[in-house]
Amino acid sequence: MGTAVISGVTGQDGSYLAEQLLDAGWRVIGLHRRLSADNHWRIRALRGRLELRCVDLLDLSSLVDVLQETQPGHVYNLASQSHVPTSWKQPILTGEITGLGAVRMLEAVRRACPGARVYQASSSEMFGGTESFPQDERTPFAPRSPYAAAKVYAHQMAVNYRDAYGMFVSCGILFNHESERRGLEFVTRKVSDAVARIHLGLQHELALGDMKVRRDWGYAPDYTRAMVAMLSQPEPGDFVVATGRDHAVEDFVERAFAVVGRDWQNHVRQDSTLLRNNEIPCLRGNPSRARSVLGWEPEMDFDGLVERMVRMDLERVGCEH
Repeated sequence: MGTAVISGVTGQDGSYLAEQLLDAGWRVIGLHRRLSADNHWRIRALRGRLELRCVDLLDLSSLVDVLQETQPGHVYNLASQSHVPTSWKQPILTGEITGLGAVRMLEAVRRACPGARVYQASSSEMFGGTESFPQDERTPFAPRSPYAAAKVYAHQMAVNYRDAYGMFVSCGILFNHESERRGLEFVTRKVSDAVARIHLGLQHELALGDMKVRRDWGYAPDYTRAMVAMLSQPEPGDFVVATGRDHAVEDFVERAFAVVGRDWQNHVRQDSTLLRNNEIPCLRGNPSRARSVLGWEPEMDFDGLVERMVRMDLERVGCEH
């Protein structure tokens, strides 16, 4: 099939994407930062098949070197500082990695392998405070966090590189997508992990912020399939990837506790210290273009996603203890 490079391969999306590409016969080069602690748990099962290279999105030369050496046909830029609350605490770092890091990757491709097809990971957070529902490819951006602002910059630069240099660059505007590989700092995984621990007697309660917030949640492996489909098209473009349905955090919590036969109201308390700055009340995507052009459809629904996450955390926590 060829060679594919994935930045952010140790993350949720990177690990699923690497797995799917390897199964399809691609040679996959995974890019990761050199850290003092091992964060490779998501790709441990792939280590015999996956080639890893240490790079840094803050260092253009390291990106150019690996792309010149490997000459990939596809480049998936998934690496970023992607946690919204962290972006308020580290706005400059978020801008450097999430915003300028994407431009460094684009520039590295332009210099080292200009014929490669590039996927840029854009985000539904870019829509932010928009009053348009549902959001599609024509909805104006209105970012409401440093993370979202950095993603808008990266997205617009991807479009500019596509237009100015004739590069094949496609942007996936992905709405929230979750799985058992989601980081514990994200609310969905925080819920599924807490449900498992409460059910097993290892935790007493779960503290959450605003549970009325609504998001369009899907299953991460469905969304990485859409990434591959974007780079398989004759022409590049931008695509909203979403389920088209939104649910409240409270809905997620209620469904998660129902998996273990518990009433969530006996275990959950609201904590005002967990409320976000500039919270976005609701995001819901319109995936019509992805469906018609890519032939993409999500395979897992909301209830199935929540149940899978809870059951996988029950298994994991049970084994740990």
